[in-house]
Amino acid sequence: MTEKPWDGRFSEETDNAVEAFTSSIEIDRHLYQHDIDGSIAHCRMLAKAGIITQDESLTLIDGLEKIRSEITAGSFEFSDSLEDIHMHIEDRLAAHAGNISQKLHTARSRNDQVALDVRLYLRAESRKIIHGLLQLRKVLVDMAGRYIDVVIPGYTHLQRAQLVLFSHHLMAYYEMFARDSQRFADGLKRINVMPLGSAALAGTTYPIDREYTASLLDFHTVSENSLDSVSDRDFVIEFLAAASLCMVHFSRFSEELVLWSSSEFKFIELSDAFSTGSSIMPQKKNPDVPELVRGKTGRVFGSLIAILSLMKSLPLAYNRDMQEDKEPLFDAVKTLHACIDIYTRMLPNITVNKFEMGMAASKGYLNATDMADYLVCRGMPFRQAHGCVGQAVGYALGKKKELHELTLDELRSFSELIDEDIFEALTTRQMIERRQSFGGTSTKNVKAAIDRAVKRIDEEGLEVLTWQLNVLTPSCRT
Repeated sequence: MTEKPWDGRFSEETDNAVEAFTSSIEIDRHLYQHDIDGSIAHCRMLAKAGIITQDESLTLIDGLEKIRSEITAGSFEFSDSLEDIHMHIEDRLAAHAGNISQKLHTARSRNDQVALDVRLYLRAESRKIIHGLLQLRKVLVDMAGRYIDVVIPGYTHLQRAQLVLFSHHLMAYYEMFARDSQRFADGLKRINVMPLGSAALAGTTYPIDREYTASLLDFHTVSENSLDSVSDRDFVIEFLAAASLCMVHFSRFSEELVLWSSSEFKFIELSDAFSTGSSIMPQKKNPDVPELVRGKTGRVFGSLIAILSLMKSLPLAYNRDMQEDKEPLFDAVKTLHACIDIYTRMLPNITVNKFEMGMAASKGYLNATDMADYLVCRGMPFRQAHGCVGQAVGYALGKKKELHELTLDELRSFSELIDEDIFEALTTRQMIERRQSFGGTSTKNVKAAIDRAVKRIDEEGLEVLTWQLNVLTPSCRT
């Protein structure tokens, strides 16, 4: 049995089944980079505070970097007997630093250590997700610019309602993913709080410098309450809530892509490279990518519910239950990354069937509201105009004609306010271009929205570039 760091109080060896049951190494081994970064910063702080010597700090840091190389190269051996990544690194450090390795854990606990690791991990992953969403939004903006002349039926209750530009529809998803980016960016404020130095729950008696450690790890602030520091997983829940909302947007988009690619709609065709076939029906081309994204949404929802359920009744401070926070978190992060990546690759390869969209836009009495607006502009109260046009639609249904296919005399039978210019008002182009209100679907508005989006993406791209440069040169490694 490997000697435990806490076995001085125990008279029996840990049962093998207990070692296997309590081990988290298969999950938290992925935190090794962050654990080593945190340990290096901790060593530098201990030396600055005079708790260990500069030479001891350098010896420990050299050993930690060697362990980093071993894990990265795949030569590091993991064992359930050492429970987690923190104990694996500390145990292995003895081979590189000798007895000095026993000083590494001075003035800290695994409780504040794991809190630090998860924050470092989630900070890095949040930034990657924000960058991924930025690339996805670029794709949507590019598509919106490319298809600015394409008209599509807008739907409510999945019934054709009014005409919109296809670009306007795409930009609606741009707005959703922009809000997601904002949520992840705002969440970084709560993630980027340095908990190290809180120790097990009460702080430490050593003269540590938490602000210095925070500066080495690029944390903007230091946690203020040691009890809260080691037991807080609000930032994980907040991240998963943002991830769940983001997946809602992916799922809604997926639903539309599945519908649009069907024979009933024929609005789009997915690339063969992003579709699959049937094992029995040779003619099939299935939209498996959006279907899988739609299905994976439930996994991310499940991760959020898992952590909420985990934390809902835990007393202060740390409890071993909290070991279970990482698996759902890691799965949600991995799932979201995958969905962002596959959509960024898939969307530019979609074929847009302008003819089918145009045919759909010409049917279904989509100009009824415009006819009502026409009457309002000639002095008829809107509710009266609504009823008048409703009667006209009923009549047209009986004749199996669209409103614009009725004769002027037929239209005037519903109101003498109608004149020859009604037919111009009911054209597709007029229906689009007359919607000039801010945020509306006129070409001018949509082009302006695209321009604003391009400017916003450029500004956010500079911030993402700054993050990436900081990742290349973290303070704790210099």
